[in-house]
Formats: sequence, structure tokens, C-alpha cells
Amino acid sequence: MENSKKSAKFYIIGFLLLMSLDTFAQISFKNASAVVEPFVMNVDFFVRILSNIWVYGAIAGYIGSFIIWMTLLKYAPVGASFAASHLEIVSVTIVSYYLFNEPLNNYKIIGGVLILLGVLCLAKDEEQHENNKA
Repeated sequence: MENSKKSAKFYIIGFLLLMSLDTFAQISFKNASAVVEPFVMNVDFFVRILSNIWVYGAIAGYIGSFIIWMTLLKYAPVGASFAASHLEIVSVTIVSYYLFNEPLNNYKIIGGVLILLGVLCLAKDEEQHENNKA
């Protein structure tokens, strides 16, 4: 019982970190794209990219999330892990609504709720599977 509590805590912390870093990477890309415009294939464009802190934030976010994702895959069940790895879609939508005034329509809300329900269903199924094995 104690081991399952530790593994549940590990998964929760791991997926929260993964979601946070993925969200940070996406928001960094969005900020970088607004700063480095216009897209013109010339030296000035690449200098703008390389001198923008948000580009490095996005790279760091993706490297961090990749390391966390590989660590989680080593220990977590694949089905629930894959579903939970897409929670950043929900968090990016919410953060973009607040930071960039992006519209939040019914399709986005329904999609976010369906993602959350899918992750919860897979987590519950995995929990039942673990209980049956024990």
C-alpha cells in the first residue's frame, strides 16, 4: 500500500512538471514568434531569433519536458502516460486566454473537459488493473 502511494505521488508530481514545462515551452514559442516577426529568410531574422530570450525558454522547456517524459515512461503505464502527456493542451489554452486574450469558445471548453475525462478514465482503469494484480 505504501509503495502505491509513493508511485502515485511520483506520477502526480512528474505529470505536473511535464505539463508545466510543456506549457512554458508553448508560451515561450508564442512570445518568441511575436517578437521575431516578420518572417524573412535573411541574417537579420536569424539574429532576432538567436537574441530572443523566449526562444531559449522554449528550447529549455522542451528539453526539460523530454527528460521528464522519458523518466515517466520508464516507470508509468504507457496508456495513461500518453493521455496525461496531452494535458498541456488544456493548460496552454487556459494560459493563452489570460496572457494573450485568445478566445475561449465552447469547442475549446468541451475539448478540454473531454481530455480531462479521458485522462481520469485511463488513470482509474490503471488503478483497477493494479488492484486486480495485487
